[in-house]
Amino acid sequence: MTLQQLEYILAVDNFRHFAKAAEHCRVTQPTLSMMIQKLEDELDVKLFDRTVQPVQPTSAGRKVIEQAKKVVYEASLIKSIVSEEEQSMKGVFTIGVLPTIAPYLLPLFFEQFKEKYPELDLRVNEMKTSVCLTALTDGLIDAAILATEVDSKQLNEEVLYYEQFFGYVSRKESVFKNELIRTSDINGERLWLLDEGHCFRDQLMRFCQMEAVKLNQVAYHLGSMETFMRMVESGMGITFIPELATLQLSESQKELVRPFAVPKPTRQISIVTRADFVRFSVLNLLKETIRKSVPKEMLTLKGTQKVV
Repeated sequence: MTLQQLEYILAVDNFRHFAKAAEHCRVTQPTLSMMIQKLEDELDVKLFDRTVQPVQPTSAGRKVIEQAKKVVYEASLIKSIVSEEEQSMKGVFTIGVLPTIAPYLLPLFFEQFKEKYPELDLRVNEMKTSVCLTALTDGLIDAAILATEVDSKQLNEEVLYYEQFFGYVSRKESVFKNELIRTSDINGERLWLLDEGHCFRDQLMRFCQMEAVKLNQVAYHLGSMETFMRMVESGMGITFIPELATLQLSESQKELVRPFAVPKPTRQISIVTRADFVRFSVLNLLKETIRKSVPKEMLTLKGTQKVV
């Protein structure tokens, strides 16, 4: 039994697909399958049911996987401790980032960071909040960039910046003529929102007091902020976008942006790590780079803003 084999079964459990797991581990699928088969032969038990799709762990496999998570994470800490002692910017560092943050934040710093530290293999996985927190707890990622406060003694959180929500309004909407959006202006039947499970949606639902909002069913199934923006541009309804998204808009697109009236709904963007995290050299450089990449006015919470 080797750490590599344990890492392979964790990847298969994570992706529930041998080819995707092999791609993640940067090996060929036959190599990954062979190594897992050898482990199964050694343990004399099947870890995965390969007859179903997606692949599922067996009853015994689930127990082995839970123990493997602990073993692999504890082993990774040894490398991390040595790297931190040397203040090394080498090795693999994996971040989970929300889908409503990644498309707008990563272009501001990711490529330059990779060029500056070429020996650091910085990997990003887009995940919803609940998946990020589970991955952190299981030691599958080193850090997560989230938009919700965490309440766990197992995790540490540090604020990176504050980001306002903006309305993105079709020219055909009556609200378009207004300079500001008020919650009373919003009609649920014309509103494009992300599906359940996105904290972006949950925060806005609470702020706008739209507990019983009736969503457009087509929008509900599309589930993409970028798709909603295209729908608004075509003349259909209203959606919401984060502040960093406005930096990517053309002049004609910016004409569709409307700020909220005071108090302006704002989300707190934080970087979260496990309590036993040790790679602070990488983390501190990452935090510094991100803070330098966003507009300075986003680094502090203003009196006109309300964290939701």
